[in-house]
Formats: sequence, C-alpha cells, structure tokens
Amino acid sequence: MNTPRKYRKFTPHKQKIEALEKESPRFKRIYSEYELMSDELWNLENTDISNIPDDFLNAVKLQTEYLEDEIGDWLIQMDKPIQ
Repeated sequence: MNTPRKYRKFTPHKQKIEALEKESPRFKRIYSEYELMSDELWNLENTDISNIPDDFLNAVKLQTEYLEDEIGDWLIQMDKPIQ
C-alpha cells in the first residue's frame, strides 16, 4: 500500500494543485513526475545507500529540486492577479 510521504513540500497547496492539474496537462505531468521522483528520493535516502553511486543520488536530488522550482513558479503565477 502506498502511504503519502509526510514531508511533501506542496501539501498546503493541495487545492491549487488540483485546480492546476485540471487546467493544464503539462502541469499534471510535471507534478506527477515530481511525486515519483520525491518518492524515489525518499526511498533511496531511507535504504542502505552504500551501494548507490553519489552521482546517481545527486542527479535524483537535482531533478527533484528542478521540479519543485517549476511547481513553485506555477503556484506563484496562480496567485498573481490578472491585469
């Protein structure tokens, strides 16, 4: 059974994320990829990582951070008033 990760950064923005997922297939894909990457990162960090190359772990962290930044930008744009 998949349990939600309690550390999820965007949990307070759940309603905005659901609205963006309905509006934009691109956002939905990005957010879905973020969830997969953050789950994988959590799994990697909470297992015996002695056999996982540092380059691989750093690449997963970097990709997750990139997706977080992009999602954050979408959320900021959603909050801006239309002029």
